[in-house]
Parts: sequence; C-alpha cells; structure tokens
Amino acid sequence: MKTNAALAAFVVLEERMRTGERTITIRLAGFAGGLFAACAVALSAYAMHATLEPHAREQVIIAATFAFGHGIALAALARHGAHWLGAVSLMALLAGVLLFSGSLVGAAVAHGPTTFAPLGGMITIAGWLLFAAHCLRR
Repeated sequence: MKTNAALAAFVVLEERMRTGERTITIRLAGFAGGLFAACAVALSAYAMHATLEPHAREQVIIAATFAFGHGIALAALARHGAHWLGAVSLMALLAGVLLFSGSLVGAAVAHGPTTFAPLGGMITIAGWLLFAAHCLRR
C-alpha cells in the first residue's frame, strides 16, 4: 500500500513539474537573476564614480559584467529549474556568480583576497556543462 501511495505522489509531482508549475528553484533562479542584474548596474555605477585604484576598478567592472551576464541567463533559464538536472545547473551558476563576483568586489572594496574567485569560476563552468547535459536529455 505504501508503495502505491509513493508511486502516486511521484506521478503527481512529475506531472506538476512537466506542466511548468513554479517550484522554489524556478522562483529562486528568477529572483537571483534579477538581483544579480540590478547589483551589476549598481556596481558599474560604483566603478565609474567611486575613487578606486585602477586595478580595483577593473575588478569591480569584471565582477559587474560577470554578474550581469549570468543574472540575465538565470532569469531567462529559470524555467529549467523544474527538472532536477536543470535545477542543479542553475544553483551551480548562482553559487559560482556569488563566489566569483563576490570575491572580486570584496578584494576591490575591502582589500580582501580573491581566494574564492577561481572556485566560483570552476563552479560556474560546471553549472554551464550541467546545463548543456540537461538540454541534451530533454
């Protein structure tokens, strides 16, 4: 009896995901995408108007460009979060942007190390590769 109930629950869940019901991953990816794009605009303005050393300005511009591009991608691809592989790829992109751009901004503003930037870049690359695999599976 428990097996039939579990199977029925799985079928209902699969149907909801297939029909495009909004899941937390979809909402989170769309929200993060919009937030990253907005932060990128603010960072660009900060880079142009703040008194920064040339290297720090370059770091902020790179972080803003990275966050803007991936923010738009997250917002546009959010609907793929309904499938588990799509969700994992989007969460990897989200984490990668936070680590990469956050590390660069932290270094430029607070003179901290960029220790997490390479890790963020690798996670972002992995996220894009997972997304490519997700697209092949569909």
